[in-house]
Amino acid sequence: MKRLIAALLLTATPAMAFDIGAMSEDEKAAFGQAVREYLMANPEVLVESINVLEERRVATEAQNDVTLVASNHDAIFNDGHSWIGGNPEGDVTMVEFIDYRCGYCRKFNDQVHDIVKDDGNIRLILKEFPILGPESETSARFAVAVKQVGGDEAYVQAHEALMALRGAPSPEALREIASDIGLEPDEVMNTMNAESVTAVLRDNRQLAERMAIMGTPTFVIGDTLLRGMPAEGLEPSVAAAREGKG
Repeated sequence: MKRLIAALLLTATPAMAFDIGAMSEDEKAAFGQAVREYLMANPEVLVESINVLEERRVATEAQNDVTLVASNHDAIFNDGHSWIGGNPEGDVTMVEFIDYRCGYCRKFNDQVHDIVKDDGNIRLILKEFPILGPESETSARFAVAVKQVGGDEAYVQAHEALMALRGAPSPEALREIASDIGLEPDEVMNTMNAESVTAVLRDNRQLAERMAIMGTPTFVIGDTLLRGMPAEGLEPSVAAAREGKG
């Protein structure tokens, strides 16, 4: 296409060669028709152009995500209220935004924890981000309340119970979970509506909004933001973060 356009422009005046807007209407029409005919005869040029455009879009979004992670660093990695597991002194931090009613969060829950366990040097942070309706909100409030009442070990047990819960997070079901992990059900249920729990969910939601996170699971590994579980898994992002490339 470049050779065709160059040939057309060489037939025009020098001014027209640098200013297509200076062409007459007939010249513009002829030029447009020639380009159209070329593209119809060589549609692969359009595919190449679309691919280049997509590559540029992806690169721009990736750079924007790096900026978002950097500008929200403390809220992501050191908020003071999220559960921290894995190796607290690990050389790579993995943050996951979760919704207990999210099918993908449930599907990949074991995989995430297996990666952390097998690696042995990952600091894992979980952030409740209930976006799938009232049952998501209820489950998230219960998890945060359990952490505030019973601490980290109780939270881990509640987290796994909520991920495995197939029915609705009814008061009866939540009371049973609280009792099973050794907590007083009434204390946990009363804490669910406390301002301290509301503040955690509010902070998580505001952080997600600033980072344009609209789905779960979403991961932050190093300075890389992953909107969903990559087809290749999380290990490449962990390796890149460890090498200082992500």
